[in-house]
Parts: sequence; C-alpha cells; structure tokens
Amino acid sequence: MMTIYRWENGGLKETSDFSPSCWINLVEPTTTELEKVLTSTSVPRDFLTDPLDSDERPRFDYDDDASILIVHIPCPVNDDEVVPYRTVPLGIILTGEKVITVCSTQTQVTTAFLDQIRRVCPPSDRYRFAFRLLWHGGVLFLRYLHDIHLRTNALEEELHRSISNEVLLKLLMIEKTFVYFTTSLKADTIALARANTARQLVMSEDDRDQLEDAMVEYQQALETATIHANILNGTLDTFASLINNNLNNVMKYLTAATIMLAAPTLIASLYGMNIGLPFQGHHHAFAIVMGISGLLAAAIGAVFFVLSRKRIF
Repeated sequence: MMTIYRWENGGLKETSDFSPSCWINLVEPTTTELEKVLTSTSVPRDFLTDPLDSDERPRFDYDDDASILIVHIPCPVNDDEVVPYRTVPLGIILTGEKVITVCSTQTQVTTAFLDQIRRVCPPSDRYRFAFRLLWHGGVLFLRYLHDIHLRTNALEEELHRSISNEVLLKLLMIEKTFVYFTTSLKADTIALARANTARQLVMSEDDRDQLEDAMVEYQQALETATIHANILNGTLDTFASLINNNLNNVMKYLTAATIMLAAPTLIASLYGMNIGLPFQGHHHAFAIVMGISGLLAAAIGAVFFVLSRKRIF
C-alpha cells in the first residue's frame, strides 16, 4: 500500500500525486507501487527493497542523491497472546524535498507520527521530519517495554502461588522478546550514531538536536530493556533453584520412606525361607513378627525425624 502526503495549508494532506515536497509512506508495497516511486524519484532500487527484508540490519547508507537510515521498530503481533510484540525494519529515505518510509507491515510508529506531526513540520524540512519519526519509534519501544514488564509481574505473581510449567514457558518467551529488543536497540543506536557523524548529512543545529533527542530515547529504551532482561533472567534462575530444591526435598522423603520399609521387607524375606526360624511354632508368631517389623520401622523413622529437626537430613 502506498500513501502520499503533501504539505498544504500548514498540515499534511493525503494526495494521489507526487509533489516536490511530500511524504511517501510504503507499507507492504506492490511491485507496481515500487516502480512508480522509482520512476518519480532518483532513489536506488535497493533502498526501497532492503527494508522489506525482515532480517535486514539497522544501518545508514547514502547515494549521490539519496540517503537511507534503516532502524528496527516494535510492532504488535495480534496472533500471539504471550508476547504480542516483535521488531521489523523501517527504512527512512531522504531525497530532495521528499521523505520516503518503507516497511513490510503497518506499524503504530507512522500512525502516531502522523497524528502528532500535523501542522508542525513539512516534508521539505526532511531532517527534522525524519528525526521526529525516529523519536516516535523510541517512545513506542518504551511503551511496549512497560507493557511487557507488567505482564512479567503478573506471571511472577502466578508463580508465587503455584509453580506452573505453562507460566515458566511464558516467561521464557518474554525473555526471548527482551533479547530481540535489546539486539535491535543496540543496532539502532549504532546506526543513529553513524548518521549523527555522517558528513553526507548537512544538518542545522536544530536538526541535530532532534536527532540527539531520538538517540536519547533509543538509548533509554536499550537500558530499560537490558535491566528488565537481567531481572527476568535472575527470576528464572531463582525459580529453577526452587524447583531443584523442591525436588531434592521430595527425593529426601522418598529415600527415608524407602529405608523405613527396608527393615520390614528384610524380616518378611527371612521368614519366607524354608528353615527353622524363631517363633516358628508360636501361635502368635505372625503378630510378633509384624510387631518387630513395626518397631524397627518406627525406630528408623524416629531417627530420621531427629536428624531432620537438627537439619542434618
């Protein structure tokens, strides 16, 4: 889908024509739409196709008449109830007085940007336009990180009540999301830093301030994601230790029960032999043998109880 916005009467208005100063927003563009953009602009083809690759890494690049900044931005995933977020590449292309954004899916970054940028900045002011768009991406990272943190706290409360495999798997999925976020944010900050020092971008001080504001948001999002990831990693390690400790306690009691049953089993085995045995002719032989077995089991149980009270066993 291709949407074109032009600056008119102090605001962005949707249009169907390519104007000298416009914002071209490409979302899952078709081949025909890409060809239209290539025909009306001097943008290299790979600038338009690279951001559509889900594995494309954040980077800054330039050509004779155009420059591109690819960053990873967060995106909701509607079919995932555990962690409904992922990151997708967003390409911001600057050529002449035009700004072109390319993404493989519809994101809230461009939507929020469009709602808040009205009557503020024309596309002809391309650097400020692009850097404000990047700033919205950093803010959206922070918003989603806060939501994931709330989800993590809710799952931890469930684990405090009862350790469940399902909840542990959900926390593992959240940990993976933090890894994806931190990886994308690290690459984003490197790409933004390179754009900030690129000689090809001749920016004013106000434009550079806008870029630094965006860099601050991405750096803050990176630090927040790293802190949450470390806390979650420690939480998972703690619950793993608790599970191992509970297993050890269960095995301890099962071992004690096995030893307690070993003495009666030994006596029953001895009295099953075809040889002369004590109390063999006594009419209360069975009761006596069972009593001795019970006393031995009780004695062994008392020993284990005393040892457990002294925290030796």
